[in-house]
Amino acid sequence: MIVRAEGDFRLNDEAATTRLGAAIAGSLQKGEAVCLSGPLGAGKSVLARGLVQALAPKERDIPSPTYTLAQFYEGRKFPITHFDLYRLASGEEAYEIGVAEALRDGAAVIEWAERLGHHLPPNRLDVELEIDGQARRARLTPEGRWEGRPIDL
Repeated sequence: MIVRAEGDFRLNDEAATTRLGAAIAGSLQKGEAVCLSGPLGAGKSVLARGLVQALAPKERDIPSPTYTLAQFYEGRKFPITHFDLYRLASGEEAYEIGVAEALRDGAAVIEWAERLGHHLPPNRLDVELEIDGQARRARLTPEGRWEGRPIDL
């Protein structure tokens, strides 16, 4: 099913969260970001792994970059960088670790994107995840070139 990359989605299990990440990957273009936010345990890393796996299928191990801050992958069409900004204090620090370069050369998936503050990339899909009992909810909000773009779910 093809739907606009906007609105609320219920994710009943980890597999559904992974599938949403893969679906978003299918619409992601060079120079764009997928910005993930939500509390600990909401599924940000699961969604990011689904996205990276869809773009770089040769990758087997896709760890969360909580301690390294960034993981780099060679995607089929362009490089993809997975950022985890949990330990950063400011948006300026994120650009010191290469967010601008990642977007210039490829695309990025950014966990804890709210830490960027007013430094959020202009062409992004914001994905706010929340815990809903045993399930999760994802709210997709397109910005810039993402507006009006469909994703194939």
